[in-house]
Amino acid sequence: MSDPELSPPDPASEDSTPDIEFSLAPDDAGSRLDVAITKTQPQFSRNFIRHLLNDGAILINGKSAKPSYKVRGGERVSIEVPEPEIIEARPEDIPLNILYEDSDIIAINKPPGMVAHPSSGHTSGSLVNGLLFHCKDLSSINGRLRPGIVHRLDKDTSGVIVAAKNDAAHRGLAEQFSGRTVCKEYVAIAYGKPQKDKFFNDGRIGRHPIRRTEMAVLRGPDEGREAYTDFEVLERFPKADAFLVRAMPKTGRTHQIRVHLARLGHPILCDELYGRESARPDLSLSRHALHAQRLTIEHPIMRKSLTFEAPIPDDMNTALAALRGS
Repeated sequence: MSDPELSPPDPASEDSTPDIEFSLAPDDAGSRLDVAITKTQPQFSRNFIRHLLNDGAILINGKSAKPSYKVRGGERVSIEVPEPEIIEARPEDIPLNILYEDSDIIAINKPPGMVAHPSSGHTSGSLVNGLLFHCKDLSSINGRLRPGIVHRLDKDTSGVIVAAKNDAAHRGLAEQFSGRTVCKEYVAIAYGKPQKDKFFNDGRIGRHPIRRTEMAVLRGPDEGREAYTDFEVLERFPKADAFLVRAMPKTGRTHQIRVHLARLGHPILCDELYGRESARPDLSLSRHALHAQRLTIEHPIMRKSLTFEAPIPDDMNTALAALRGS
């Protein structure tokens, strides 16, 4: 009897030679295929494996398979790894919401959906592409794909991000971020009813041991990297089981605020990685409700304190209005 999640391979790929071949372990039985493959091949992200499966570049016992295929154990896996994509950072005439600019630095209110710099799958439309067009010159310390980038925001996180126009400014800003003298303030809409208006999370953060596209709070004292976030409830929406919260991270780990809130039982609304899929309200939000509202630095050349502020964007304000009326 044929498996509905296995199908004949694309005829165009029948004569190709796989780059990687291996068998799934018996103890992988019951796992999703994409999870089992990333467990065996940790050099690939789960998202990358899903793309290869959908493109027919991965065969299971000689047949194409869906990412959701349930492993039985012992299946033979063949993977054709595509040639690496050539990525360049080129100037693009992208409108930028500039909060501050001088000859050394520039602060932008980044919209949701924009990545910080070009990468595989995002070769254009990034903040760097827009900055190269607007500024002409940016610092070179982070290389040709990330010129000027000192810190980053997740693709779907909106708000304040600062970039360096020269190497001296880049070094000065980088020292402040690594020395934790920068003051970062975010606002988020999260689920739940926290018992206190002020709370924190100091769980160490590292790559999730199985779901490699996710970060997680790790239990071991030597696992992950130290992370600390203060939280303050700004407004509660008890009927909707949600609240508006200010987050003040002292460190800058990947997905830190999202992971810390989820770990406390208060995942951010509409967060696809760490949220509650079954409890997502219809708030016309197409991304997680997290916004970098305020950033305070010392100007790396003039040595004066500067605060950049980006107002809460329209999509989050619309969600807040709906929650207030619920």
